[in-house]
Amino acid sequence: MTLQQAHRIADQQELYRALDSSPHGLSRAEAESRLSKYGKNTLPQPQATSVAQLFIRQFKSPLIYILLAAALVSLLLQETSDAFFITAVLLINALIGTVQEYSAERSAEALRGLVTTYSRVLRDGEAFEINSQELVPGDVVLLEDGSRVPADLRLTFDHSLEIDESLLTGESVSVSKDPEAAVDADAPLGDRKNMAFAGTMVTRGRGQGLVVATGLETELGHLASTLLSRQETKPPLVVKMEKFTSKIAKAVGLTVLAIFAIELYRGLPWQEVFLESVALAVSAIPEGLPVAMTVALAIGMNRMAKKNVIVRRLVAVETLGSCNYIASDKTGTLTLNQLTARLISVFGQQTWEITGEGTIPEGCIRTVHGSPTEKEETLIRRIALVCALCNEAFLGLRNGEWVHHGDAVDVALLVMAHKAGVVQPEARAAFPQVDQIPFESERQFSATLNRVDGGLQVLVKGAPEKIVRMCSYMAAPEGDCQLDHGMLDTQAQSLANSGYRLLALASGNIDLKPGESFSEEHLRGLTHLGFVGMIDPLRPEAGPAIEECRKAGIRIGMITGDHPITALAIARELKMAETLDQVVTGPDLRAAEEKGIKALDQITSRARVFARVEPRQKLDIVSSLLRQGYVVAVTGDGANDAPAMHAAHVGVAMGKGGTDVAKESAELVITDDNFASIVAGIDEGRVVYSNVRKVIFLLISTGAAEIALFILALLAGLPLPLLAVQLLWLNLVTNGIQDVALAFEPAEGDEMEKPPRPPNEPVFNRIMLERIGLSAAVIGGVSFGLYNWLLGMGWSLEEARNSVVLLMVLFENVQVFNSRSELRSAFNHDPLRNRLLFFGTLAAQAVHIAAMYTPGLSDVLQIQPVTLEQWVMLLLLALSILVVMEIHKAFRRGHPIDVMEPQRHRGTES
Repeated sequence: MTLQQAHRIADQQELYRALDSSPHGLSRAEAESRLSKYGKNTLPQPQATSVAQLFIRQFKSPLIYILLAAALVSLLLQETSDAFFITAVLLINALIGTVQEYSAERSAEALRGLVTTYSRVLRDGEAFEINSQELVPGDVVLLEDGSRVPADLRLTFDHSLEIDESLLTGESVSVSKDPEAAVDADAPLGDRKNMAFAGTMVTRGRGQGLVVATGLETELGHLASTLLSRQETKPPLVVKMEKFTSKIAKAVGLTVLAIFAIELYRGLPWQEVFLESVALAVSAIPEGLPVAMTVALAIGMNRMAKKNVIVRRLVAVETLGSCNYIASDKTGTLTLNQLTARLISVFGQQTWEITGEGTIPEGCIRTVHGSPTEKEETLIRRIALVCALCNEAFLGLRNGEWVHHGDAVDVALLVMAHKAGVVQPEARAAFPQVDQIPFESERQFSATLNRVDGGLQVLVKGAPEKIVRMCSYMAAPEGDCQLDHGMLDTQAQSLANSGYRLLALASGNIDLKPGESFSEEHLRGLTHLGFVGMIDPLRPEAGPAIEECRKAGIRIGMITGDHPITALAIARELKMAETLDQVVTGPDLRAAEEKGIKALDQITSRARVFARVEPRQKLDIVSSLLRQGYVVAVTGDGANDAPAMHAAHVGVAMGKGGTDVAKESAELVITDDNFASIVAGIDEGRVVYSNVRKVIFLLISTGAAEIALFILALLAGLPLPLLAVQLLWLNLVTNGIQDVALAFEPAEGDEMEKPPRPPNEPVFNRIMLERIGLSAAVIGGVSFGLYNWLLGMGWSLEEARNSVVLLMVLFENVQVFNSRSELRSAFNHDPLRNRLLFFGTLAAQAVHIAAMYTPGLSDVLQIQPVTLEQWVMLLLLALSILVVMEIHKAFRRGHPIDVMEPQRHRGTES
């Protein structure tokens, strides 16, 4: 059967026959058989860049072209040793770059596989949650708000189903679906109302469909080659560094041209001056900076993954360092998302206790009499029927174990119903569902219409204030009576004050006229059955994580749909808020919005808790915080959270409970839905950004020092202090090992004790510019002083250069340890915390010493062995940069550059 035939078949029974399926889905055995036949429901992944392609890519740089020209000129001048060495440098640099990029790409590929998409299917008449890759033609798939359509489906049922098909059609407006729609054979994709296509997103409603195509056979599969050809965008920080490198290259180019002209004027051979100029340009321009930064970001991504934070967009790593406000959901993020129904509250009764914990339905319901009386039992059954029938979750025994899936509230209600003796499948068989109004965040309730004793009965559950407005009566063991709003409000507030999450339940009989559709208009005159109080325990690590944020200058705002009293009780436990005036409700936000933006900003600035918030208002909150200058990270798990996540600087999706839409909108995915993981991600983000700055400082400061050395020699009228091959050797020995090793630097430990970095702070802030200037002056000045002194002492030019090149290697070996922190003393760092850096630095020095003793290589580099005494003296000179940097660090610790005061004030107000 082809996709073109599916949308033309109007009769659903014929559709099921064509795919050899049924409304109850495939059997598990048949599904396994079809998976072997059709293969996995996957699209081909973008072809990984081969090692050969990565190697060739290392030569695509203007600087490399200049070096190739230099090698060619050397060859033409019969300077074969120089030509060979330049070529060797190019090859070794390309090899190092290839290894770095290959490792980074493989790491990123491994991380992409950690975010898995699941689908709900019917098999053997039961709902299962399976990996979307295991879908096969004939499967019956259940769709809900926020889910990604996993395959091409012929729809068989819908309830207000709308799907965003912009991926395929380019149309930004969601399309309303209709399984009964008659569709022409040649209808374009956008007009196929009875189809849902792989890769599109459900933006509203519910639906059910039959899989008619998977993998490459889907419409998305037909476009796979086009989609795979899209180039991945570079991280903004890497783009910034590429632009910066370009600017530096121009500045260095002008300097090198000036040196070239001066040396020619002084009568040096043009060939020698050309090679020196090329070598100086290559050494001074940090051409390896973008690659080193990509490696640093990739290392950060891997470290974050170990802390349950998956980075979907590298921009988040950069932005996390500036984050000073986290707008966090409560359920599942600050709490364990293990809701347990603990009590029932009905009119005229003390609360009834529900025993047992978690999702295993073991326990019972105890009233004030212990075991319920007959009348109490009747009311409990009425309540339990609403819990079981007005419910989209699943709870059942499979292979001897209790399993469940669906919304945590629905699962908790199913467990409670089980304890009351009401089992969902049996209840549905006895009281079949006729229609439903699914839960949507905007509604704050859900309802079903069931056939009960020959009539139609409405069963409703939802937020207490919503349900009470639908009711005219309230239930009690002795019988139903007129609704007492004041009494119910008092009941609800008392329970909310104790930290319970409340759900109200109601039911009532209705009459539907022929042809009339079930709607919210029928939810009137119902009977309020009671409240169910649920507890979702706080995550034990949430409190310490919030305290850590407070120390780090990060403010926390809790956003929840709970009652404001319940929300405040939880906030108090977390030490986020103390009084009710720190709680802002959805109605408060609406009232402020009507007065204008200024009024809205005033109440969001004082709020610590946002309760009874509608999804659309989450965007209003984030927009208000952005106007106030906050750098906002916002968590979300539903489709309606996507606009707020898009608007925030960092969108954080929940990996366990989050919808596909939320994950697509997010920069970060938290695999354990834990607030502490978000804080760990911010901590690691600060570490990554700090390491990027360390790499930049190392490369720029050493390059600037080489330029300073040459300028001083020119001003003094001395021969160039280093040969072209020696400069290239320095570039290879230091940049090829130390910059990458520095990217592996672990956290200093005080990242979360500092205020957030201002978002507009340049990479080259004042403290870095000071350190680069000092480094260039000290390294360039001391190296020039040694060079000038040795020549004055009668040393030959070759001997003086030999000492200078060794001194430069030692300087750069010392400078890498200065680069480990801007303010902390190098003596306070355990050198073995970053073993790669420690042993890599030793290796760099050992390689240079070995080159002195290696025939052929020492001749090309024009270097020779030195005595131990000379090496020690040069090491002592190199340690001068350590002394100067330690003095500068001590000075800046006592006289900090306070550029963060506005953010410190804002971030720590609580």
